[in-house]
Amino acid sequence: MQIISNSPSYTVKIGKLIARHLKSPDIICLFGELGCGKTVLTKGIGQGLGIERTKINSPSFVLIRQYTQGRLPFYHFDLYRLKKPQDIMGLGYEEYLYDEGVVVIEWADRLKYLLPKEYLKVELFIKSAQQRLLKFSAFGRHYKELLKRIHEDIRH
Repeated sequence: MQIISNSPSYTVKIGKLIARHLKSPDIICLFGELGCGKTVLTKGIGQGLGIERTKINSPSFVLIRQYTQGRLPFYHFDLYRLKKPQDIMGLGYEEYLYDEGVVVIEWADRLKYLLPKEYLKVELFIKSAQQRLLKFSAFGRHYKELLKRIHEDIRH
């Protein structure tokens, strides 16, 4: 599935639509270059889970932020500063992946071989100053069903 977003506010709206369908323990892995909208989409997902947008910030310096005031616990990873996958091992990241809640991982490509086997993949590409292309892929049966529901919701 592919979607063109013509503005940051539409990217937030896409995130909110995604959040409607999320259950515990869903994992969303975001891929894309700096400035492509990963954090904007994450803010939309968080808002869709009932977290105030202003509370959701990129956790670049701490790697993981945890939000518990929404419909589900929300774990926001930003692996931009991660040098090698082993650096995250000491944080107990696997506990977040399979705990009660939703996990969004920005810069998921930095996990390399530690990437979960099943997850929803979103690749974001810069098309112009305001326009972004979002490409969705599903890994695992659960995520194929999730993507199908999201696609139906976005089409309507």
